[in-house]
Amino acid sequence: MSAYLNTRVSLYAGRLWQDEELDTLLGVADDAFVDRLSRRGLQALVPGFAIPASRQQETRSLEQRIIAQVLDETRVLMRPMSGNARTFMTYWTARFEVSNVKTLLRSKMMGEPPATVLSQLTPMGVFGRLDNQDLAHAEDVGELLRRLEAGPYAGIVRHARRAIELSHDPFNLDAALDRGYYEGLIARGQPLEDTLGLPFRGLMANLVDRINLVWLLRYRFNYKLPPAQVYYLLVGSRYSLTGARLQQLAALDSLEAVLAALPQPWQARLAGAADIPDVFFRMEHAAAEQALSVLRSNAPDTARAFAYLVLRERDLRGVRAALRGRHLGLPDTHIRQALHRAPAEAG
Repeated sequence: MSAYLNTRVSLYAGRLWQDEELDTLLGVADDAFVDRLSRRGLQALVPGFAIPASRQQETRSLEQRIIAQVLDETRVLMRPMSGNARTFMTYWTARFEVSNVKTLLRSKMMGEPPATVLSQLTPMGVFGRLDNQDLAHAEDVGELLRRLEAGPYAGIVRHARRAIELSHDPFNLDAALDRGYYEGLIARGQPLEDTLGLPFRGLMANLVDRINLVWLLRYRFNYKLPPAQVYYLLVGSRYSLTGARLQQLAALDSLEAVLAALPQPWQARLAGAADIPDVFFRMEHAAAEQALSVLRSNAPDTARAFAYLVLRERDLRGVRAALRGRHLGLPDTHIRQALHRAPAEAG
C-alpha cells in the first residue's frame, strides 16, 4: 500500500500551484492559459474556459467539474486503502453530497418541481450514496426527511429535522447540516489520529479550529446571534479551540476581544486581523503551511494523501477564481483579491 500511495501522492504533488504561479495566470494569453491548466492535470476545466456562451451555465458547470476533479483524484488515492483510512476518505467526499441534501430540502421547502431540483444537484459518481430521483419526488418536506433518515446520512439529517421544526429559516438548516457533517468527520478521524499520530491530528486540528472560529465570528457579528445559539451551532472539538473555550469566546462582544482571547499560536497568527475574511485567509494559510509540511515529510502515507487533498482543493478554488474572473472580464486587481492566499500583514 505505501509504495503505491506514496508514489501517487508524490506525482500528484507536482500538480500543485505556487502562489506566484496562480498570480501569473492573469497575464497570459488564452492559449497559454489552457496549456497551463492541461499540464496541471486540469484538462476537464478547459471547456469551461474555452466556450464563451451562457456565462451563468458555465459558472455552474465549472463548479461541478471542479468537484468531479476532486472526487476523481480522491478515488485514485483511495485504491489501496482499507479500514479506517478508506472510511475517513469516503466520508471526506460526503460533504459534496451533504450539499445536495441541502439543495433537496431547500427546494422542497420552496415547492420546486423535481426536474428543477435534479438539475441543481452535483453528480457524485462512484461516491454517490443517495437515490436523487427518489428523493426529488418526495411528496413534501416531511416525506423527504423520512426518506433521508432511512439513508446513509441519517445522523446528519436528524440535526436538520430539529432545525426545520424550530424554524423554516434556510440558514438554520444549512448550519445544522454542516455541524452534523463535521462532527461525523471528527468521529471518523479519531481512529486515524490514534494510529497516524501528530501529522494527521495536526491536519484535523487546523481544519476544525478554522471552521469553528470563522463560524463563531460570522454567527456572532454578521448574523448577530446570541452567544448560546452560536455555541450550539459550533462543532464539538477537542483541539486548541475546545468546547469550553468556544463557549467563552462566543460570549465576547467584538472581533478584537475574541482574537485577544485566543490561545497561542492562534493569537499571534491572527493579531491585527482586519475582519472575518482576513481571519479566514490567515487560518487557511496556516493550514496550507502545515499540510505542505506533512506532504513533504516522511509522514504515514494516508496523512500525506489527506494533506495533498487539502492543498489541491485550495488550489482549485484559486483556479476557479481566475477562470470566473476572466470569463466575466474583471480587472486583474479584482481577480487578485479573490486569489488572496497569503495572510495580510499584521499590525
